[in-house]
Amino acid sequence: MKSAGAAATGSWWRRVVDPIGRQLTLGVTPDRLAFTLGVGTACSLLPFVGFTTLLNLAVGFVFRLNQPVLQVLNQVLGPLQLLLILPYVRLGEVLWGASGERFAVEEMLRFFREASWGAFLERFGWAGIHALTAWTLTAPALVAVVFWPVRPGLRRLAASLSPASGAGVRT
Repeated sequence: MKSAGAAATGSWWRRVVDPIGRQLTLGVTPDRLAFTLGVGTACSLLPFVGFTTLLNLAVGFVFRLNQPVLQVLNQVLGPLQLLLILPYVRLGEVLWGASGERFAVEEMLRFFREASWGAFLERFGWAGIHALTAWTLTAPALVAVVFWPVRPGLRRLAASLSPASGAGVRT
């Protein structure tokens, strides 16, 4: 007969520890991990600060990707995301054939601090659409640029660490 403490521990393990363990090991085959890195890179470079965590969470859930890998990659790529916002806006301006007043970071920061949300969106909404368009068109290429070169290396690493290869844990 199980004691109340053992039943509580089993229930806690089943409801808390098991789901965490499943999440940590979800998508850890070499191909899935390479896909996770590719998709995570593209999602982490979305040119809207503050949205990449939620985007990675949602995409990871839909495609059953490894969430810890996605979120670590998101944090690592944060500085690159900031650096790519202006190039995404500029590429979007070219794609849309935008003429008129060009996007200026200094002016955007001033508007963000001083103007209302409505005035900010009226002035810089098109810059966001331009950046989103450029990101949407480049995201599949980003996935491919990461996935295809990384996959063979991860396959070799997995083969070298598998017990059948004689590598891995040694006694």
